[in-house]
Amino acid sequence: MISSPSIRTRGALLCACGLSLPAYAHTGTGLAGGFLAGFAHPLSGADHLLAMVSVGLWGAFLGRPLVHVLPVVFPAMMVGGAMLGMFGATLPSVESGIALSVLVLGACIALAWRAPTWAAVAVVALFALFHGYAHGRELPAAADPVGYSSGFVLATGSLHVAGIGLGLLCARPAGKLVARGLGASIGVTGLWFLLKALS
Repeated sequence: MISSPSIRTRGALLCACGLSLPAYAHTGTGLAGGFLAGFAHPLSGADHLLAMVSVGLWGAFLGRPLVHVLPVVFPAMMVGGAMLGMFGATLPSVESGIALSVLVLGACIALAWRAPTWAAVAVVALFALFHGYAHGRELPAAADPVGYSSGFVLATGSLHVAGIGLGLLCARPAGKLVARGLGASIGVTGLWFLLKALS
């Protein structure tokens, strides 16, 4: 278990987890290490899973170039959040921010908000900081942070692809209604997460 990583170690960990994101119940108390644990973590965390699927789904709904841009912006901005978490910086209301990401992304899909590129990127980038911070705060305590991060990256990428796949429903006549219904369900779940985080 790494309790006080050096600057070089932190830099290596940050590079290894550059595309990884946090999952549910971000307590910062340490995680089981290893590839399989990292792969399973986002799949078992509903907040992370729904946020990642939503990024892909909203991107697919918005079409090019955002279908490609949003799934890249999120993990890229997550690096900044992870760095804040790894080096002990303070980011207020992390759990609320993560819950709000699920609520807002779901609402964007449900309301069929065709955001301009800058606005969609800003929304995704902002929430990426919260997800990144939570994961960065946990990662240094993992028993095998490199293996854990590798699994996390693969699972996260799979969730983005799943969201884009669901977004392909929009190409069909009734597909937009189905996609918006999924967005509404995600948004309601995000509201529940938020109420729980605030309680």
